[in-house]
Parts: sequence; C-alpha cells; structure tokens
Amino acid sequence: MKHKTFLWFILPSAVAMLLFIALPVVSVLLQSVFAPHEQVIREVEKCDVFGCKKSTTVDVEATAALSEGAPLGRFVGTAIYTDRNHLALSEIGAIWSSSKGPGDFLDQIFNLPFYGALAFTLTYTALVTPFAILLGFCIALAVNAIPRLLRGPAIFFSLLPMIVTPLVGALILFWMVDARGILGVALQSLAGDPDLSVKASTPLMWAMLIVYGVWSSCPFAFVVYYAGLQTVPQDTLESAMIDGATRWQRLRYVIIPHLLPLTTFLVLIKIMDNFRVFEPIVSFNGGAHAQSLSYFIYADLTATNKLLSSAAATSVLTILGVIVLLSPVIVRTRRSFARAAS
Repeated sequence: MKHKTFLWFILPSAVAMLLFIALPVVSVLLQSVFAPHEQVIREVEKCDVFGCKKSTTVDVEATAALSEGAPLGRFVGTAIYTDRNHLALSEIGAIWSSSKGPGDFLDQIFNLPFYGALAFTLTYTALVTPFAILLGFCIALAVNAIPRLLRGPAIFFSLLPMIVTPLVGALILFWMVDARGILGVALQSLAGDPDLSVKASTPLMWAMLIVYGVWSSCPFAFVVYYAGLQTVPQDTLESAMIDGATRWQRLRYVIIPHLLPLTTFLVLIKIMDNFRVFEPIVSFNGGAHAQSLSYFIYADLTATNKLLSSAAATSVLTILGVIVLLSPVIVRTRRSFARAAS
C-alpha cells in the first residue's frame, strides 16, 4: 500500500483518537495543575442605631474578575497531587514516623481517601480479572464439548450476564443479598446470625462486589474463548489422540498454547475494564464500605462545590495506574512478537 493511500486510510481513526482521546487527556492534565481561585473577602462595617459592627463578605465582582482573567484558575503545580486527598506525601511521612509496625502503618495508610480507593480498586482488579477469565474458559470448554443440539440454549444462558444491563444486574443481586432476599436469608442461616447484613459489613460488601464482577465479566471471556476453540487445528488434536494423549494433555499442550494470544488480549481488556469499576458500587449503595478510583472521581464531581481539579488529578493518577498495570503484559507481548519475527 502506498504511503499516501495509507495516510488517507488511517486519517479518520487518527482524527477521532485526537478529538476523543488525546485532547480530553490533555485537558484533564491541565485542569489538574490549576486550582479554583480563592474568594476575595472584604471587611465591611455596618452601622445602625445600636452602633457599628464589622463583618466579612465575599466580593462577588472581584472574584468574578479573577475568573475572567484566568479561567483555568490559579496555577498550583503538583500541589493537588500531593495533598491529603491524593498521594498525601506529608501525611505518609508522619504516619511512618509514628506507626508501631507494618500492620499499623498500612491500616493508617488505607484510611487516607485515595489509598483506600486504590486498595479496593487493586483488590477488585487482581481477583476479578483472573477468575472471570478462568470461568469464561471453563464455560467455553464445557459448551464446546456438549452436543450441537444443546449448544444454542447453553450459549444463550451463558451470555445472560452480558445481556442484562450492568446497573440492572447489580441491583438484582443487591436485592437478593438484602436481609429479606434469598441470598441474605441464606447467609444469615449459615452464619447463625439473624442480624447479619451484607450492607453493613465491609468484608461482605467487598466479597459481593467481587462476586458480581466475576459473574458480569465472564461472558466476554466465554465468547472470546469459544470463538478461539473453533479455530483449534483438528488435525493436531487427532494426531495427539492417535499418539495416546489424554484429554488433559491435549488441553495443556494443544488448546491452551493455541489460545494464549487470546488470553493476553483478555488480560489487557479486563484490567482496563476492572480498574474503572464504578456501577456495582453505585447499585449496591456501597460507597461507605468500598470506594474505587472511579467512584472517588464521581464523589468529587457531585460534591456541593464541584472539585474539578481534584477529580482531574485522580483521573490522571488512574490513567498512570492503568499504564503501570498493563506494562508487563505489553512488554511480554512485544518480546513474544520479536522472538517470533526473528
């Protein structure tokens, strides 16, 4: 393909990426280093028949003039990134000097807003990603092994979590784990505690969010793996069977290596997807027990005084977190392609 033809071919995609990805990221980055202007306070003296009193009031016109002169706000550099609501560098130093041990240090660190949200986000991503991929793989193997007549209904029921809107699916599970729901009553019976409530327990809330994440994510892995199983070379499988390979050996030495590129693709997609977990927390009304980085941004944007700069800083840190998590997979993939090319 000629260079000119190639450039015209990729031009629409490049323009779309510039408008909808690059520019928003640059905008967020700029907003994160500017803070809102401080209100101009004036001291006013009011006199009446009983005497004079001094009071302070906001000078609306002077404050508006500051905003007109510098719409982005006042430049603060990395001050927002290092404040208590984000990286909290000074607070971490104080905690380190006063902590009684590693356990006490981590407990105090995770009580800080950003690190508490980061802890849940990383836990959710680390558990949901492998379990959803593994469950999707197992379902794909099972569906691929049943008679063709039953595959249609099996595929339909396997895709139900993907068909149901995430918000609706989370609400259904939330109602089921309610104290009056079927799962809530079952948990109370198993624990022997009639007052047990998932909504009031942080560990149970985390567990329920992770269970929902696996349930809602595995259909995507199932679809990818099921499509990949249709491309497994039948000649290789038949040769392995003739050589006396067991089902486990065929799975280990033929099927899994063939599906390895799909697994890399799924890991990349699911890490990015799970790292921005948001809907289940809102549906479960679990903000008091579990906050993700996305929920942290949402809380800033819906505050009485919209904390746009704080939300922008958290967004940038979230992007950096995704890049750090994806880096090992990307580097490994690049090395695999380099070895294959050589």
